[in-house]
Amino acid sequence: MLAGRLQRFALPTLWIVALAAATGCRAIVDRPEPRLVGPQTPPPIGEPVPTEKDKSTLPIYTIEPPDILLIDVLKVVPKPPYRIKATDVLSIEVEGTSDFAPIRDRFIVDSGGQVDLGPRYHKVHVAGLTIDEAVEAIRKFLLDIVRQPEVSVTLFQSAGLQPISGEHLVSPDGTVNLGTYGLVNVAGMTLDEAKLAVEEQLSKFLDRPQASLSVFSYNSKVYYVITEGAGSGDQVARLPITGNETVLDAIAQINGLSRLSSKHIWIARPTPGGSGCDAILPVSWTEITKGAATATNYQVLPGDRIFIAENKLIAFDAGLNHIIAPFERIMGFTLLSTQAVQTINRFPLGISGIGSGF
Repeated sequence: MLAGRLQRFALPTLWIVALAAATGCRAIVDRPEPRLVGPQTPPPIGEPVPTEKDKSTLPIYTIEPPDILLIDVLKVVPKPPYRIKATDVLSIEVEGTSDFAPIRDRFIVDSGGQVDLGPRYHKVHVAGLTIDEAVEAIRKFLLDIVRQPEVSVTLFQSAGLQPISGEHLVSPDGTVNLGTYGLVNVAGMTLDEAKLAVEEQLSKFLDRPQASLSVFSYNSKVYYVITEGAGSGDQVARLPITGNETVLDAIAQINGLSRLSSKHIWIARPTPGGSGCDAILPVSWTEITKGAATATNYQVLPGDRIFIAENKLIAFDAGLNHIIAPFERIMGFTLLSTQAVQTINRFPLGISGIGSGF
């Protein structure tokens, strides 16, 4: 009896599944393409779109977070008047000394503030003096040993000055941290402007600093490759721009087209000036790959969205599966319940009772 009821329930259920599948199919097939939604414009007339064989150079690079800059300060000399400190290194040269005991070397200022000129000349206190004062102090000290000494002293290395060399991240507020020399704002600047800004900041502490600045990692200028997932969710890859990529390069970065993708590809390019419209550049994947054509192998520009549309058959199959799956679970549960009831009716004492002779 229960089996008959289940059979009567199964037939209407199958009709419902069929109708739902037909409705789902119609919704997926009739879905408008994303490229047809929103305001669009063709590429501006008179402005050729750069392609693989006709690339254009990008505008002058402007620094933005989170770029990484490579900053090297070539000249680190403290602003005068500089007071000599312990562990500073001085270059000292004295004319008039004996050839057997010359003074022409680099000397470190010890923790007591003295430099040791050798066993014949002993130590001279120089800490807290300026370079000129140190020259005079050494000259007076040597008068008892050397006849008319001529002394030259230069600061070779200052222990109190931080060297600047290496990678510096542009923080979210647009500044780079120069350590003990403070922060300097570089966001929105070109490399030449940022170099001047860094040198201006360092000039508060150093004498005529000379800095070298370049971009170590181009993180702020990117493009996107969006792969429609055929009902499994879209995938978005964010890739840094170097100025030389084409559509083929971009798709190679994501290891080519997946089985979910169609060959329907286009670039959505934001229009300069913030007009709210975007230019749609259709890509002929077959011509690029099989025919080696370059006309639609466009050069990728910062902000481009390369959209790879889904395979419609796979998307239809996935949509149909989403609709049918709940009913399959219901039918499976129903059939399992039917089998359980039949087993109980046939073996009221259980399977173990079969061998007992009852």
